[in-house]
Amino acid sequence: MSEPAPSVAVVGSLNLDLVVPVPHHPRPGETVLGSDHFSNPGGKGANQAVAAARLGQRVGMVGCVGDDDAGTDLRSSLAAEGVDVERVVALDHVPTGIALISVDRAGENTIIVSPGANARVDVEAVENARDLLGSADVTLLQLEIPVETVAAAADASGGTVVLNPAPGRPLPGELLAQVDVLVPNLGELAVLSGGEAPDDLDAAASVASDIDGPDAVVVTLGPEGALVVTQDGSLHVPGVEVKVVDTTAAGDSFCGALADALVRGLELEHAVRWAVTAAALTVTGKGAQPSLPTRAEVEDLTT
Repeated sequence: MSEPAPSVAVVGSLNLDLVVPVPHHPRPGETVLGSDHFSNPGGKGANQAVAAARLGQRVGMVGCVGDDDAGTDLRSSLAAEGVDVERVVALDHVPTGIALISVDRAGENTIIVSPGANARVDVEAVENARDLLGSADVTLLQLEIPVETVAAAADASGGTVVLNPAPGRPLPGELLAQVDVLVPNLGELAVLSGGEAPDDLDAAASVASDIDGPDAVVVTLGPEGALVVTQDGSLHVPGVEVKVVDTTAAGDSFCGALADALVRGLELEHAVRWAVTAAALTVTGKGAQPSLPTRAEVEDLTT
């Protein structure tokens, strides 16, 4: 008997995260001594895939790694989480992507990404995944792979398209027109609008409502929760108060949980409340994928 088809398709990046805790982030020209470093599987695409899988969804991943030890380990870690990695391709003579992450005492991070194989995720990879993209209930996309590949994936998707426009960059209107739910943070919202980051909820709602294309814009606000903006108006979903340890994967956890909730048929407001809770739990642990919560953990915090 064959396995059920994935309900969530993720087209995106896989990185090896190299993490150094620091007392503060270095200024230009400054050397900061950190404490013991550690490594974790990461990449925005892979993080979002694992987030949705931990919450009970069947997930298929489309992406590229290098033909190296890091690539082998990343594919194996995804498979161990129950993610279908049939369409994660190992490329010859190309390094696996890495992310260099510093995390300060407040849990805030700075990240430098060397894309490696992620920069080679091309339109052909999308063509080879049309069966997955056409049948999935939700397709999750981000911007750590080429924009033309993201656009092709959105076009090939048969379900709800959720785009997390990170790292922030201006996007063509043709891509935004294919997006159902856009999930930027305030900085990414500013990049999309070509202006300054909004400094209050009303300003953020105004900027988000001016973005042509998506049916809804969900602006993540860190500890303040999220702002849902549709043609019917805006709604602030408050954050959940927790002790912050590491914010690295909060946005990815949010997106994976949002996809999970949309697959289960929750209305957008309730889907965002679920996602806010999952993201809050994520920042209470160290590292990206190790801190992603299970469905039972999110349910416990919501009751």
